[in-house]
Amino acid sequence: MLETVKYLIGTAGPSGFSSKSTAEEVTAGLCPDLRCITAIITGATSGIGAETARVLAKRGARLVLPARSLKAAEDTKARILSEFPATEIIVMSLDLSSLDSVRRFATEFQSLNLPLNLLM
Repeated sequence: MLETVKYLIGTAGPSGFSSKSTAEEVTAGLCPDLRCITAIITGATSGIGAETARVLAKRGARLVLPARSLKAAEDTKARILSEFPATEIIVMSLDLSSLDSVRRFATEFQSLNLPLNLLM
């Protein structure tokens, strides 16, 4: 309980990070070049998902942005590309509340012949 409270108020844990750590801080020392990584990021159109996508793009990862709203995903793609123009970003349709949509997404992703290194 005490450890949870410490984490929530921003005290660094054993990893050296806290609830106040940013995605950039967490990834800074790990691997500055993620060009060999393909990441599927659900929820990348806003909030933590959007920030995760931005930081992975900064580190060079190829991004797959699945979304119910393709417009929202395209807007996110445009924002990331304006900051990191060399990023490879693939926008795909996916509604996680529909198993048919999930199956279509999986089939379409497999047809791209890309590795899947991160699923967030």
